[in-house]
Amino acid sequence: MSKQRNILLVYTGGTIGMMKDPKTGALRAFNFDKLLKNIPELNLLDCKISTQSFAKPIDSSDMNTEYYIDLVEIIEQNYDDFDGFVVLSGSDTMAYASSAISFMLENLSKPVIFTGSQLPIGDLRTDAKENLITAIQIAASYINDIPTVPEVALYFEYQLYRANRTTKINAEHFEAFTSLNYPPLATSGVHLKFNKEAIMPYNKKVLIVRKILDTNIAILKLFPGITKTTISSTLNIKNIKGIIIETYGSGNAPTSIWFIELLKKAIKKGIFIINVTQCSGGSVTLGQYDTSMQLKKIGIIDGKDITTESAVGKCMYLLGAKISSKDFKSVFETSLRGEIV
Repeated sequence: MSKQRNILLVYTGGTIGMMKDPKTGALRAFNFDKLLKNIPELNLLDCKISTQSFAKPIDSSDMNTEYYIDLVEIIEQNYDDFDGFVVLSGSDTMAYASSAISFMLENLSKPVIFTGSQLPIGDLRTDAKENLITAIQIAASYINDIPTVPEVALYFEYQLYRANRTTKINAEHFEAFTSLNYPPLATSGVHLKFNKEAIMPYNKKVLIVRKILDTNIAILKLFPGITKTTISSTLNIKNIKGIIIETYGSGNAPTSIWFIELLKKAIKKGIFIINVTQCSGGSVTLGQYDTSMQLKKIGIIDGKDITTESAVGKCMYLLGAKISSKDFKSVFETSLRGEIV
């Protein structure tokens, strides 16, 4: 007989935690202490569910690094007492938050599954119940006392993805997320099928929780006609330490002398500049075309197939870890949590 697993459900805020007041029709926060009473289907799961909420649940638009720290501290404090964790949050910033959390939880050996919904849990047509139930099932899935998904993942609308590979692509459809550069870790249908080859291997190392993130970064998206003033202003933001440049295609950018010189000057000042593609899928390949050869020569960091959301979390994490200027480029270009090939 399999061991009953203990799962901690952590509610940070977002649409999934709202219910419609039967008298007024207005949306109000759901009481997660009464979770089993309101969602009796959870009683069918072979696990014990405990709940914990942020003292003041937040809208996903208000998510920031202070809340990231609150979240990893909840996981840290409860790590030895639970077999898995399900994080309920708003979907708008879920790809950013879950990506960052994946870097903050080093040597993770238990499931941390993010999920949410497009419609409130109290809505008649809600996607919240299926997302919640299956996320808990995944977090509680163990084989021979080893967790099936020992990593930070994101479950939404029948697909489980590696969290730091996800992007939100739709604000209206239930299929809100995708992972174009990495296959799903699991697919939920009549049966829950895990893609074992794609899942991070289990490790027995001691969990290390990284709580220092440096937010002195910016994102610069290139577009035809972008001016020297715009680029210069971004590169000269006070205290800036890292800039993620969203380039064209496989990492291409303007070849204008002024553009290259501005980047070169910023790099000499110690600013780390990371090249990621604007495309939803695909990879940066520095030097593949002449338009990216100059970027490679001046020391731009190759983001490879990393998402912008993951690049943000990884940059904050590495800056917070005070990786030396000499090593920063090589470390960023190395896969730490399965975020790049």
